[in-house]
Amino acid sequence: MSLTKPLVTEALRAVPGAAAGTDLVSGQHLLWVSACDSYASIKLQYPAPDKAAFDAIAARAHTAVLNAARPLGTRVDSFIVEFVNEAGAVVHTSRFGGTTGKPQPEAPSPPQAGHTPIPGLRPQAPGLPGVGRVIAVGAGKGGVGKSTVAVNLAVGLARLGQSVGLLDADIYGPSIPTMLGLDDQEVIVHDGLLQPFLAHGVRCMTMGKLVPADKPLIWRGPMAHGAFKQLTEQTRWGELDTLVIDLPPGTGDVALTMAQMLRLTGAIVVCTPQRVAQDDASRAIQMFRQLGVELLGVVENMSTFVGDDGKEYDIFGRGGAQHMAQRLGVPFLGAIPITMSLRQNSDSGDPTRNFTGTGRAERVLAEALAELVRQVEAQVALASLKHAQTTPKLTFS
Repeated sequence: MSLTKPLVTEALRAVPGAAAGTDLVSGQHLLWVSACDSYASIKLQYPAPDKAAFDAIAARAHTAVLNAARPLGTRVDSFIVEFVNEAGAVVHTSRFGGTTGKPQPEAPSPPQAGHTPIPGLRPQAPGLPGVGRVIAVGAGKGGVGKSTVAVNLAVGLARLGQSVGLLDADIYGPSIPTMLGLDDQEVIVHDGLLQPFLAHGVRCMTMGKLVPADKPLIWRGPMAHGAFKQLTEQTRWGELDTLVIDLPPGTGDVALTMAQMLRLTGAIVVCTPQRVAQDDASRAIQMFRQLGVELLGVVENMSTFVGDDGKEYDIFGRGGAQHMAQRLGVPFLGAIPITMSLRQNSDSGDPTRNFTGTGRAERVLAEALAELVRQVEAQVALASLKHAQTTPKLTFS
């Protein structure tokens, strides 16, 4: 029998809470549980004065899970306890391997079953130090050009002089290595952290460069959670004005993990004009709302096809995503056409050319992408004001 969330949750009722007569569950200290095969991970919000106290609570939780699992013949090969503060930032982590009762705070054991950490990496400090704004780019379904929008948004922001990072969180189908032309770049680990690749003015990290190109990642949800966590926290991003995250399509595990781990500035939903794409995009919008993530807006991708002569064709029914955004009360960030050059530049790994083309269709594309960047910047500014994340600066001269 494998570990399950109900088994772990019920076991934690045996661990006393901070208030008299409560336990970790009834005292509302338990925020999150993940369990798969013989691996389990929990997140607690528990008042403790120091690391030793955190480790003591984690050890009690580990013992309780072992006691619950043993009569069922269930193995507990890895048990991880993360303690978070009121803002949701991880302040301490305790790790237990096998049946040992001693915490191993620095052990690089896998956070979830099936996910093998990259050798030589060490956990980075909680949060993403030095990273300013975090923008997620998602979609309700695959094939709508979400990665295309994420890549060109990142390159467009970099062309404005920003320091930009791009995290390819599409664990199962990473497109960034091709779209940014990373074939000749090698993975570098320095001082226990991944060094981001640099291409077209953007620092990026992707699972596509950490596993063989032809290897399918046949992972359950918890494994994708572990991979996202490692890519995010164990990359040396440095000082970034903006980090763009290219999410997998749909409303699954990675999006939930991201919302739990990171303080997002906002999310962008990509949609094509067709009704079937709108239906799925609406679900993605509702997901972000339920997670409390600010909606920066909707992008209508493949809005039209623009031929080399500049003539436009409404292949998919132009304006559908814009009408959906209006109906749902979400800002509309712009319409991106599909052109021959966009496909060519994406396949050849040269997105910068999307902003510098001189042909008729290329000029239409460049203007659409520039407008997208302007609209995103405007919505980010509004979101920052709304959440009081910015303060006025006075310059004396």
